[in-house]
Amino acid sequence: MKDQFLKYQAQTTPYPLALEVSHAKGSYIFDTNNKAYLDFVAGVSACTLGHSHPKVVEAIKNQADKYLHVMVYGEYAQQPAVELCQFIANHLPDPLESTYLVNSGTEAIEGALKLARRVTGRSQIIAAHNAYHGNTMGSLSLMDFEERKAPFRPLLPDISHITFNYEPHFKHITTKTAAVIVETIQGGAGFIEPKNDYLAKLKAKCHEVGALLILDEIQPGIGRTGKLFGFENYNVIPDIVVTGKGLGGGLPIGAFTASKAHMDQLKDSPKLGHITTFGGNPLIAASALATLKEVVTSDLMSQALIKEQLFRQHLKHPLIAEIRGRGLMLAAITTSAKVTDQVVLEAQKQGLILFWLLFEPKAIRITPPLTISNEEIVKGCGIIIDLLNKISDNK
Repeated sequence: MKDQFLKYQAQTTPYPLALEVSHAKGSYIFDTNNKAYLDFVAGVSACTLGHSHPKVVEAIKNQADKYLHVMVYGEYAQQPAVELCQFIANHLPDPLESTYLVNSGTEAIEGALKLARRVTGRSQIIAAHNAYHGNTMGSLSLMDFEERKAPFRPLLPDISHITFNYEPHFKHITTKTAAVIVETIQGGAGFIEPKNDYLAKLKAKCHEVGALLILDEIQPGIGRTGKLFGFENYNVIPDIVVTGKGLGGGLPIGAFTASKAHMDQLKDSPKLGHITTFGGNPLIAASALATLKEVVTSDLMSQALIKEQLFRQHLKHPLIAEIRGRGLMLAAITTSAKVTDQVVLEAQKQGLILFWLLFEPKAIRITPPLTISNEEIVKGCGIIIDLLNKISDNK
């Protein structure tokens, strides 16, 4: 299968990991030789309840027996999508009550940007240095990494950048600003948390000049930080919240949520201000709703904080400079990019799946399913420590 994968499927890097997948269950992925790999990545934070969670699978099967796609988004009332949007509204603070369902996180970012410009009548968008919001043209425009942007220019105009956690840059937010968009916890930059009420102060500045605050919860959301939404940890309520990844329980989804008054501006002048064929797909909505219900009704969110401490306890090593993040959104920062590369690549051979972050080459991504057991955490950390010991011995 690997040869066909490399020949026929478009690639994203010159050297994909190319693990040949047979099946996956719980915290493990199995290759075609039935070798088990403990998953510390969860599909890059997407598989909130692990692989093939019985409640998610049951919801998908039940919906598949009823109907799949029937009409473009927003025309027909379909129970899974309606219940999902209502559930999201019931678990978000006012005035966040109206959700637009799309197909991916980056598509949700595009919709949020359009909504902000529509609501404010302004064009300027301010993002953060080292931000990552996706790779479609609008989301890519928010990035300040020129190496990734240059081959695709021209991109969206009127985008500028501020430094995350640096309050003096608030002076750049003016009455010309439509929105400021930041990740609640910066992901690609190295899982950097907001400090000193940064997000609350940022929201106050936006409110002062009539701009909107968009929080990207695509990674921090859906229980990963011990709260259903990451911003609940930081004393702030955004004007628009964007979710994706873990919301779908392993299926592709994105969503952006705002007040009803704001969201209504996408349905007229012009009509069809934002449209999508497959957004709110009933199969995916059923999976997302089952995922949310399990996260909310179980102890997985409180356990995420306990499991965080277990990771911190068992990942102490001279080659790990620090562990960033919160809950089960963690990054082990090693002493060099070379060490990180060695650990990630060798870990797969040892039956442990790790991955990198986009802009911080020394980071080892640790974003396992929320359902991972304490025993599995200790087992995986043991593999990492053994690899680091071998690297130290070979120096």
